[in-house]
Amino acid sequence: MTEQVADIALIGLAVMGQNLILNMNDHGFVVCAYNRTTEKVKSFLENEAKGTKIIGAFSLKEMVNKLKLPRRIMLLVKAGPAVDAFIEQLVPLLSTGDIIIDGGNSEYKDTQIRTEKLEKQGILFVGSGVSGGEDGARYGPSLMPGGNPKAWPHIKPIFQAICAKANGEPCCDWVGETGAGHFVKMVHNGIEYGDMQLICEAYDIMRTGLKLQQDEMSTTFDKWNKEELNSFLIEITRDILKYKDEKGYLLERIRDTAGQKGTGKWTAISALDYGVPVTLIGESVFARCLSALQAERIEASSILKGPTSGIELDKTKFLDHLKLALYASKIISYAQGFMLLREAAKVHNWNLNYGGIALMWRGGCIIRSVFLQDIKVAFDKNPKLNNLLLDDFFSKAMNKCQNSLRVVVSSAVMLGVPVPALSAALAFYDGYRTAKLPANLLQAQRDYFGAHTYELLGQEGKFVHTNWTGHGGNVSASTYDA
Repeated sequence: MTEQVADIALIGLAVMGQNLILNMNDHGFVVCAYNRTTEKVKSFLENEAKGTKIIGAFSLKEMVNKLKLPRRIMLLVKAGPAVDAFIEQLVPLLSTGDIIIDGGNSEYKDTQIRTEKLEKQGILFVGSGVSGGEDGARYGPSLMPGGNPKAWPHIKPIFQAICAKANGEPCCDWVGETGAGHFVKMVHNGIEYGDMQLICEAYDIMRTGLKLQQDEMSTTFDKWNKEELNSFLIEITRDILKYKDEKGYLLERIRDTAGQKGTGKWTAISALDYGVPVTLIGESVFARCLSALQAERIEASSILKGPTSGIELDKTKFLDHLKLALYASKIISYAQGFMLLREAAKVHNWNLNYGGIALMWRGGCIIRSVFLQDIKVAFDKNPKLNNLLLDDFFSKAMNKCQNSLRVVVSSAVMLGVPVPALSAALAFYDGYRTAKLPANLLQAQRDYFGAHTYELLGQEGKFVHTNWTGHGGNVSASTYDA
C-alpha cells in the first residue's frame, strides 16, 4: 500500500493548476499533482516544483492511494465533459466521505446535478469559484466554495490559508448549497464584464470626445485609482495605457474585437430566467458581440452617418463628470448583480451571506476594489437589504453622481460615441426610481391583442379582460404572464 502523505491532490497542470499547487505548498500542505498527460507531471516536478514538498502521481489510482483520509481532490480542468469524465473515473477509487472539488468555471446547474448525484454515492462534491487569474492562484485567489456543506470543515483550513486576505480576513468562506459557489462566481464574472465595458466606454470618450493622448489618459486613471474608483481594473487600465514597446504604444495596435468564455453570457441568461433586470451586464455581453462584427462595422463606417454637429467639452470639468458617471454606473452594476444573487437564493433556498460575498471579492479577484468594503458594510448593517441603491451610503452616492451620469451619456450621444453600459446604468436608475412606469399601457396592449388580462389599481390579484373593440370575445388567455 502506498503511504498516505498528501493533504490534497490537484488534477490539471495548466498555469492555474500549477500556481495553485505552489501556493498550497507555500502554506505547508503536501500536494499530489496529476495530469491526464503524465509527461506534464514529470516536467512540473523537475522544474517549477523542484525543491518543494510537492509529489506526483502517474495514474489516478496512484494519486488516490497517496491521499490522507478523507481524500480531497481538486479538479482544475476545462468545464463540461472533462469534469464528468474525471468524476466517473474517480468515484470507483474513492470511499464514503471523500471530497471532489471542481475549481473550474462550470455552469452552476451542472454543479447542482453533480452535488446531488454524488451525495447518493457517498461522495461530497464542491463547486468552487476561483478568481484572480494566474497571479491570484499563485499568491492568493478569491475562493467561492459551495456544494455539499459536509465538505467545508475538511477543505476550510486549506482554502482559507491559500486565499487572498483583506484587512487580515480571508477572501473565502462557505457560500451555500449545491450550485451556490459557481453561481456566485458566475455573477462575479458578469460584474467583471460590466466593469470592463464601463472602463472601455470611458476610454473611448476620452479618446474620441476629449482627444486625449494615451499618457494623459493613463495619468487620469492613475488619479482615479487614488479616489473612489480605487480598484484592480482601473489600476491595470492605467498600466496598459502607458505601456510602450519599440514601436510605440501597444494599445493602439491591438485589434478592436473582444472574445468571451461564456460566464458573462450565463449571467445574462440567468437574469432572464429569474426575471431580474441585470441590464448593464447584458449590454456588456452584447458589446463584445458587436465588436466581433469588425468587417461589417468597417463597411458601415463609410456608409452610415453620425452626428451632424459637434459639441465643445471643458476637459477638466468633463473628466470629473466622467469619474462620477463611472462610479455611479459601477454601483448600479453591483446592485443588479446582488439583485440576481438574492432572487436565485430565494428560488434555490440558498442561505447566502451577501456581506461575506462582498468580502470574498474584496481581494484576490479581478473585480477587487476598495468600494466592496462599502457593500460589505451595507449588508452587515442590513442583511435583508433589498437593493444596494436603498442603502444610505449608496443612495447618497447616487444622488451626488446621477447628474454627472446624465451629462456623460447625453454628451456621448451628441458625439456619436457608443456607451451601451453607461446608458443602461442611467436607464435602470431612472426606471428604478420611478413610482409609476408605463407598463399599464403595455398590459392594456397585451390584453387588446391576446386577451392576456390585466390588474386594476386597488384590485391587485384580480385579473380582468376587456373587449376593447366590441367585436372581440370575452374569453381571456389562460396565462397572465405569457
